[in-house]
Amino acid sequence: MAEVEVLRAAALGAIPHGFLGRAGGLSTGVVAGLNAGLGAGDEPATVQANRQRAVAAVAPGARLVTVYQVHSPDCVTVREPWSEEARPEADALVTDRPGLALGVVTADCAPVLLADRTAGVIGAAHAGWKGAFGGVTDATVAAMEALGARRTAIVAAIGPCIAQASYEVDAEFVARFTRADPALVRFFAPGRAGHAQFDLAGYVAARLTAAGVGQVECLGADTYAQPDRFYSFRRATHRGEPAYGRQISVISLP
Repeated sequence: MAEVEVLRAAALGAIPHGFLGRAGGLSTGVVAGLNAGLGAGDEPATVQANRQRAVAAVAPGARLVTVYQVHSPDCVTVREPWSEEARPEADALVTDRPGLALGVVTADCAPVLLADRTAGVIGAAHAGWKGAFGGVTDATVAAMEALGARRTAIVAAIGPCIAQASYEVDAEFVARFTRADPALVRFFAPGRAGHAQFDLAGYVAARLTAAGVGQVECLGADTYAQPDRFYSFRRATHRGEPAYGRQISVISLP
């Protein structure tokens, strides 16, 4: 079995964190690898074992906490771990409690890990286009601030997600953004007739910067274009596959 692959961001430094790929897991079939998604049709016990491998590779001994992701702008503050059955519906988590590992799962959406080292506050967000447009990263920064973080001291890293070259959208998608702000057209490159290519990571980075985050790093890995390394909802859809896996991104306080 391959080793678990952990991508780390220089911006987050020594904060225990990692963006996991699909290498090193126990899942088989179309979701073969380190599938961390409970909604992928995989065996729940296998998914839990994969999640344990991910946490062990990033923050050994930490207790993983996740949410029931619904593409919302909502962020929750974690003060103590909850069971899988009690997960709140949200798309971001923040905490100031050591020993907890915040996790989000993605399959083309952008995972965002955030930290204010001095304040001892961390966050994790699942930012698909809908959540990003709705303000999930803004809500995460605000929730970190409520725990004592300073916006200018927060560093954020955007992990593997679908890249602009792989993310074709239609004219109505573009209009949804430009109606809100005509300047957002800069995140769309020309595509085939009636379509454009959307820069999700660039848009998320811009939202973070506009929220006052002190440093933003984008890892630049394309989930769609690297089937051996990452899961991708869009790629699975284009291939007509019956299911798709999810990779997990994790951050913890030392």
